[in-house]
Amino acid sequence: QVQLVESGGGSVQAGGSLRLSCASSGRIRSINAMGWYRQVPGKQRDLVARITFDGTTSYADSVKGRFTISRDNAKNTLYLEMNSLKPEDTAVYYCNMKGSSVAPGVSDYWGQGTQVTVSS
Repeated sequence: QVQLVESGGGSVQAGGSLRLSCASSGRIRSINAMGWYRQVPGKQRDLVARITFDGTTSYADSVKGRFTISRDNAKNTLYLEMNSLKPEDTAVYYCNMKGSSVAPGVSDYWGQGTQVTVSS
């Protein structure tokens, strides 16, 4: 019903930059918010950045001033610009959409994840 496909992950040295993209498709009726989460092995998946339907953004304290979330509604694409990357940013990054599709009610939809590795 809803597909989210991330791209743009990879390996970079500390201080470098990457831009993640998340292309959404399928039968999307409404979007409450979209966001980026990250997860390292053995730990929970944590929110990195979020953008609501009206464009309000919020960030985890650990990435404020370094990461920027944005979206291109015409392209149905969500972005995460990551600058001044640190080794502790290493994780699998997931795109998330909170919205409604065919079934009534709001659900969480997830992409498959993209690996980001930052070396010191």
